[in-house]
Amino acid sequence: MSKQLAHYAASRVQIRDCLAAVDSREAGREIVAGLGQPQKSIPSKYFYDAQGSVLFEQICRLPEYYLTRTELAILKRWAPALMAFFLKEGGDLVELGSGSPQKIKTLLEAAYSPALRNLRYIPVDISASALQEAALELLEGFPDLDLQGILADFSRSLNFLPARRKLLMFLGSTIGNFSRGERLAFLKGVAAIMGPEDRFVVGLDLVKPAGIIDAAYNDSRGITARFNKNILANLNRQFAGDFRLDDFEHLAFFRPDRARVEMHLKARRPTSARMAELNLAVRCRAGETILTEICQKFSREQAYRDFQAAGLRPTRWLTDPKGWFSLLSLRKTSS
Repeated sequence: MSKQLAHYAASRVQIRDCLAAVDSREAGREIVAGLGQPQKSIPSKYFYDAQGSVLFEQICRLPEYYLTRTELAILKRWAPALMAFFLKEGGDLVELGSGSPQKIKTLLEAAYSPALRNLRYIPVDISASALQEAALELLEGFPDLDLQGILADFSRSLNFLPARRKLLMFLGSTIGNFSRGERLAFLKGVAAIMGPEDRFVVGLDLVKPAGIIDAAYNDSRGITARFNKNILANLNRQFAGDFRLDDFEHLAFFRPDRARVEMHLKARRPTSARMAELNLAVRCRAGETILTEICQKFSREQAYRDFQAAGLRPTRWLTDPKGWFSLLSLRKTSS
């Protein structure tokens, strides 16, 4: 990007900060609650500081990590049909947990010129650096794009979204990081902000042979292990902590009984840490684990059951030839 174009793009990046309004004590409470349970846990959203976002983009390019390339292939095939939403009327293209702009580029490239002029792109992410970098990259390729970023934790609330006609995209497999109770609460929140014309497109990682799944979370280069440990580095930074990353090792495995991957940090030795801003001391026995992420794998029946329970009606099920991943388009159930 030329200096002139970079300056122009930077001047056009508008990011509304909805995180600053969140009481920091609320964030601290969920950390204290999770680390106070018999099975210690940390919400997986704390992976995504600047370094975590970089590491996750590296994971997405790994040969073992089938999810991103499989979803991208589905998007490339169906992007024109999805973007037809904007052909006759304008509206917002909202991406929750936007991260890298690779997937949204595929959608924008498939949009007809009139459709592109009619839409406003709203990326929502918890990482300010990821939002800024992705916005600059998109504006290089689409200099006339109406782009308004939102820095927010969408797992808490979606009330910050403008009340306009919208196509909501929740790509990747982030929906699988929620427990079923959390998932239903989130989906009900999505339904609550949708109008009758709105659509919600969500990515689902599907049940498949355990060996394929296990390899995706235990890559040979150890990048997923670095990503997993980085959650402690982020807690150290945000809450004045002193976790020693070398005291923990990466542990990830598929649980067939629950159709999900669990990612943990396992203590190599007895260890303790303190987070001064939370007045919290954390002690782990040798071999004790901290759960950092769950990654649910879905069957079609389970997915339909969850969405219908949340007041959402599936309208289109898009998948790859192997049936490894799916994009599901939904609308709000008529009351």
